[in-house]
Amino acid sequence: MYSNFSSLVKVKASPAHSTMALIEDEPEDMDPWDMPELKDTGVPWSALDTKGKVLRVFVSVGKIVLLLGFLYMFICSLDILSSAFQLVGGKAAGDIFQDNSVLSNPLAGLVIGVLVTLLVQSSSTSSSIVVSMVSSGLLTVQVAVPIIMGTNIGTSVTNTLVAMTQAGDRSTFRRAFAGATVHDFFNWLSVLVLLPLEVATGYLYEVTKLIIDSFKIESGEAPDLLNVITDPLTESIIQLDQSVISGIATGDPEARNKSLILKWCKTFTNTTLMNVTVPGPENCTSPTLCWVDGNYTFTLKNVSETYDVRKCTHLFVNVNLPDLAVGLILLALSLLVLCSCLVLIVKLLNSMLKGQVAAVIKKILNTDFPFPFGWVTGYIAILVGAAMTFVVQSSSVFTSAITPLVGIGVISIERAYPLSLGSNIGTTTTAILAAMASPGDTLANALQIALVHFLFNITGIVLWYPIPFTRIPIRLAKGLGSITAKYRWFAAVYIICCFFVLPLFVFSLSLAGWQVLVGVGVPILVLLIITLIINVLQKRKPGCLPAALRSWDFLPLWAHSLAPWDKVIGVITAKCCCCCKCCQVSSNDQEHGVQESAEKNKKVHTVYDNLAMSAEKEVEDEIKIELKILEMTRL
Repeated sequence: MYSNFSSLVKVKASPAHSTMALIEDEPEDMDPWDMPELKDTGVPWSALDTKGKVLRVFVSVGKIVLLLGFLYMFICSLDILSSAFQLVGGKAAGDIFQDNSVLSNPLAGLVIGVLVTLLVQSSSTSSSIVVSMVSSGLLTVQVAVPIIMGTNIGTSVTNTLVAMTQAGDRSTFRRAFAGATVHDFFNWLSVLVLLPLEVATGYLYEVTKLIIDSFKIESGEAPDLLNVITDPLTESIIQLDQSVISGIATGDPEARNKSLILKWCKTFTNTTLMNVTVPGPENCTSPTLCWVDGNYTFTLKNVSETYDVRKCTHLFVNVNLPDLAVGLILLALSLLVLCSCLVLIVKLLNSMLKGQVAAVIKKILNTDFPFPFGWVTGYIAILVGAAMTFVVQSSSVFTSAITPLVGIGVISIERAYPLSLGSNIGTTTTAILAAMASPGDTLANALQIALVHFLFNITGIVLWYPIPFTRIPIRLAKGLGSITAKYRWFAAVYIICCFFVLPLFVFSLSLAGWQVLVGVGVPILVLLIITLIINVLQKRKPGCLPAALRSWDFLPLWAHSLAPWDKVIGVITAKCCCCCKCCQVSSNDQEHGVQESAEKNKKVHTVYDNLAMSAEKEVEDEIKIELKILEMTRL
C-alpha cells in the first residue's frame, strides 16, 4: 500500500523552522551588494497601439499622483507620530531636562539627549527645549553641547525602524537596513571622537563662540516651506502647546498642571499699569513709584491678563481624555498610516521603476563625474541631501524616504551615505534660521547652540568622508546588513540595545556618580577595545597573535556565533506558530464538528461493482489522509 502511495505522489519533507531556512542559496561569486536589475516585464512602448499608449500614459500619471499622495500622507503621519510621542512622553522629557545635577555630566547629557529625542521623536523639539533652557539661564552652553550631540543620535532611529518594514525579502532588507544604519554609525562614531575632544578642549563651544562674537547677527524669521502644505491636515487632527514642555523643563510650576493639547489658537494679552501691593519698599519697581500707607506698601507695576479669543478646531479640542490616552490613540493610528503608506510607496516604486525609466534614474543617482572630477559627485550628493532636508525641514522624513529606495536598488549605499550626511547639515540650517527668530536678548545663546549642532556635523563629515578609507560607516553598515539579512531577528536586538538598553545603562551609571561610572564603564570599554583589536589582527595578521587567540574557538559557540541563538529563536518561533496553528485547527474542528457529523450520518456509502475502481478509491482516500497528516505536522 505504501509502495502504491509513494508511486502516486512524492512529498518533500518540510524544512527546519529557522531563520536560516528562509535564506535562499546564492552563487558564491555573486556580490550581495550589487544593485539588482529592475527588469521591464511589460509590453514595450513600440509594440503598443494608440489606445494602449494612451492607457499607459494615464496609468503612469495616476501612479505618480498616487505616489505623491502617499508621500504626503507619509510625511503627515511622521508629524502626527512626533505629536503622539510628545503627548505620551513630553512631560517626562521636561522632567528629565530639569535635573541639572545630572546634566552637568557630559555622558549623562549625551544619553539624555538620545532618550528625550526618542521620547518626542523630533530632534527639533528636543533642541528647542535645550535652547529655551539656555536662554533662561538654567543651562550653560557648555553643558548643553553633549545634549545636542545626543539629539543627533536619537533622530536617526526613525529610518532604522522604517527599514524593518522591508524584512520580507532578504536582499532588499540587507540593502535597506544597511542604508538606514549608515546614518547611525556616522552619528555614533562622530560622538565617540568629538565628545572626548569637547570635554578636553571645549572645541565646539570655543569655535562657535568665536563665530558669534565675530559677526553682528540680527534677528530674522524662520521660513515655513513644507509646513505650509502639511499643516492644514496635521493641525486639523492635533495641535500642541510646545510651551508646556519648555515650562516644565525651566521649572514653571503652572506648566505641570497644563495639558499639552492646545485649546485656544488665538489669545489676546492686555498689559495695564496699575497699583499693586508689595511686601516692602525694597520690592517696589522704583523708589519714585513707591508709596507707604500705614502697614501697606504700594507701587506701580505692569499687570498682564490673557484673554481667549478663538478656539482651535482640531479633532481633540473638545475631547475629555488625558494626554496619555490621546497620545496612544494617535500613536497607533499614525503608525498604521505610516507603515501602510510606506508599503504602498515601495510597491508603486517597484511598478514604476522598470526598464528605461529605472536605468535613467539609477544612472543619474549613482554615476560619478568623469575622471578627474569623480570625487566631486559625493559632495554634490551632500549638497542635494542638505537642500532636500531644508525643503522638508526634517532629516527623519528625508532619510526615511530614501531608505526604501536603497532597499529596492535604485540608490546605492555609497550614494545614500553622502545624502544622509547632507540631511544632517540640512536639519541644522533649519535650526539656525529658527534660532535667528529668537528675541534679541536670547539670540546669541540660541544661535550658538544651533551652530554647535552645525559644526558637530561638519566636523563629523571631515572625519568620516573625504578620504575613501575613512568611510568606516559604510563598511560597518554593510557588515550589520549582512548579519541582519542572515538573522533577521538581530535587527530588533540592534535597535533595542543601541537606542534603549545602552543609553539607559549609561544613564543609570551616571546617576550613581562618577566613581561608579568609571569603575564599571572603563573595564567594559577596555574589554571592547581589546576584542576589536584581536578581531582586526585575526583577519589581517593572525601570525602576530598567540595560537590560542588566532580564532575564538576556545570560547563556547554561543559566545562567538549567532547560530545557537538563531536556533533558540527558531524553536521559540516554531512553538508559537505551532500553538497558533493548533488553536486555529481546534477552533475550526469545534466549529464544523456538528456539521461534519451530520454529513457523515447522511452520507451514503458508494459501492462499486468494479473492484479495481474500489481499490483506486481506497488509495485516493489514503493519499488524502497522508497529505492531511503532513500538512498538520509541518512547522
